[in-house]
Amino acid sequence: MTIHYHGTPLSPVAKLYELAGRHFCVPFPRPDDVHRCHQIGQSVMLDNGAFSAWKRGIVVDWRDYYRWCEEWLQCPTSWAVIPDVIGGGHKENDALLTQWPLALRGAPVWHMEHDIKRLLMLADTFDKVCIGSSAIYSVVMSETWKRRMDEAWNALIKLFGATPWLHMLRGMQVAGERWPFASLDSTDIARNHNRPHNSPRAMADRWDAVQCPIKWEPQPEQMELIA
Repeated sequence: MTIHYHGTPLSPVAKLYELAGRHFCVPFPRPDDVHRCHQIGQSVMLDNGAFSAWKRGIVVDWRDYYRWCEEWLQCPTSWAVIPDVIGGGHKENDALLTQWPLALRGAPVWHMEHDIKRLLMLADTFDKVCIGSSAIYSVVMSETWKRRMDEAWNALIKLFGATPWLHMLRGMQVAGERWPFASLDSTDIARNHNRPHNSPRAMADRWDAVQCPIKWEPQPEQMELIA
């Protein structure tokens, strides 16, 4: 089973209520629907908005994010994405991990260009880990992305045996593929529900019906050619 987190905000608000009973992703830069999502949703993922801030060149004061999370994480089925540095190295991202208030339920982000040993460390430390497609792996489902993801899952299962809880950021399109993600998110409904023949409920029905596999089947890895 895979949890599908549907991104917000949705406009008009009546469209959001078509998704009553679903799982929601609420971004810190656009918290418009956070209260409504906690009223009508099964669970809520609080997104730190680092990707949007990076694209816009905005510097975020993460203390504001911590305060926002503290309020909404009183709900036991809500969880938050720990702040991360898009394009940053291990040290920059580790610094943000040490600043995260330990009392808050949070999931760190592993950027796919980082060492897989870091992913293994995070999965051994946290209940959930998010994966971010970045650098040369920025295009989800590209051949480069697939090879890297196979490498990561092979390493995870070799170490842990069982499937850890991994969340694919901006990765709803991997539903039904070979990787056993526990959860995924997408803003597809928020962006496209007003197109002809679309509706939030019908779109959510289609996404939520497509699951990731329960377990990982080890894949052969393509070796890099050495000149």
